[in-house]
Amino acid sequence: MSRISSPTLADAIKVVRAMGIEQKEVLANELFERQPNLFGSALALHRMGVAPAKIEVVLDLLFICFQSMKQSGLSWPLITEADLDKQLGRYVSTVRFGEDLALAQRQRAMTQYLESHPEKPLLAHVIDELNKWLVGITPEATDNYVMLAAMNFVNCIAFTPIPKPAKRT
Repeated sequence: MSRISSPTLADAIKVVRAMGIEQKEVLANELFERQPNLFGSALALHRMGVAPAKIEVVLDLLFICFQSMKQSGLSWPLITEADLDKQLGRYVSTVRFGEDLALAQRQRAMTQYLESHPEKPLLAHVIDELNKWLVGITPEATDNYVMLAAMNFVNCIAFTPIPKPAKRT
């Protein structure tokens, strides 16, 4: 079961999309304080040659992910650079594995990946937004970085263990 429910995600999307620039600036500051590594991984796209307009797409997705985390009511631990690296490596390995399969096997592997993902609503939203974005752009080599960053946000959130609150006696 997802820790970020569909209603929580839908509300977070509404909240972020209704924000003006000043409100997004406040959210960015909070994101930097609470999850600096996630924020930094989005900003690092500039060094990889990603255009500012495309970084904005990644930041909007990250804002929705972060707002969803906040609204989930859970106490999320810091996602570390090691977590980012681990999940990126895991995702890249999964994609590379699929490249060597026949079409039917690739589709079955993709279905299995999607069905077993712990944060299905968040994953579905990010994939949907990336697909919409891809339709409206002129492809560039750096677009892979945008997609990898966004998928890495989802996977880091999905696979970050949340400590259980201590039982009171």
